[in-house]
Amino acid sequence: MNILISACLLGVNCKYDGGNNKIPFIDSLLDKHNFIPICPEQLGGLTTPRLPSEICYKNKAIGSKEDKIIKNIEGLDVTSYFIRGAQEALYICELFKCRKAILKSNSPSCGFEFIYDGTFSGKLTKGNGIFAELLAENGIEIYTEKDLDKYLK
Repeated sequence: MNILISACLLGVNCKYDGGNNKIPFIDSLLDKHNFIPICPEQLGGLTTPRLPSEICYKNKAIGSKEDKIIKNIEGLDVTSYFIRGAQEALYICELFKCRKAILKSNSPSCGFEFIYDGTFSGKLTKGNGIFAELLAENGIEIYTEKDLDKYLK
């Protein structure tokens, strides 16, 4: 079975700061699992490194999917890059017939169940990143690196 995975979790230097979020024991899992690495932010056309970005809402009282915008720390709206990247990553997911995904927690692309709150203060709020939301809408089972001990045992 092919499993989609955030490339940064495999050690690919695609994180906003040019680094990665490599899971220390990931190499021991490569023989057991067929991981398909993706980085929606790069697929959407953002560079590495890039300014950190967070999901904000046009109207905080609504907080709906249609109300989401992604701004970088300088206030520039980068939503179109995130949407394009999510769509391209979904295409790869479908191409390789992935039914499960392991995504980077808290990310504006890959965060699942919790994301940063848009204030660049490190605070979390309930919600999904743009790509995680798209995967969920398409019936893909989502995990984060925090779930790996449960999922891979």
